[in-house]
Amino acid sequence: MKLFDATLDTLSRALDTRLERQNVLAGNLANSDTPGYQPMELDFHAAMEASERAQSLASHSASSTPAREGHLSVSDAPRLAPGAPLPGMRGAASAHPSLDGNGVDLDRTLVAVSENALQYGAASKAAAKKLAILKYVASDGNA
Repeated sequence: MKLFDATLDTLSRALDTRLERQNVLAGNLANSDTPGYQPMELDFHAAMEASERAQSLASHSASSTPAREGHLSVSDAPRLAPGAPLPGMRGAASAHPSLDGNGVDLDRTLVAVSENALQYGAASKAAAKKLAILKYVASDGNA
């Protein structure tokens, strides 16, 4: 019996990916005054595709039977090792680097941070609504 559907799994991966992208963008902002720094970018769509492939590989290799009678089986996609490069990570192209070679464009980076935060909030609200539906069903409609 599968308790959570693919929508909740996708929202969970989207939240994780948005968090990683926010960290990358924050790193770019933190290094905006570092001479020679080249900004990094996390391609959300490429990272989601890689996460989906890892999830499908994990679900095919994981056993679908629970450890004990009455237990639910839980399988997670394999996590990246600390320090491993993220899928979809690449150097961001800079049209106009500064005189010291720094390629961070503050305006574009701040717009990307704002957009990513809005997308994270939307995915978070969608996941909360999905979980609220499950809570309602589990309580037999007694909220």
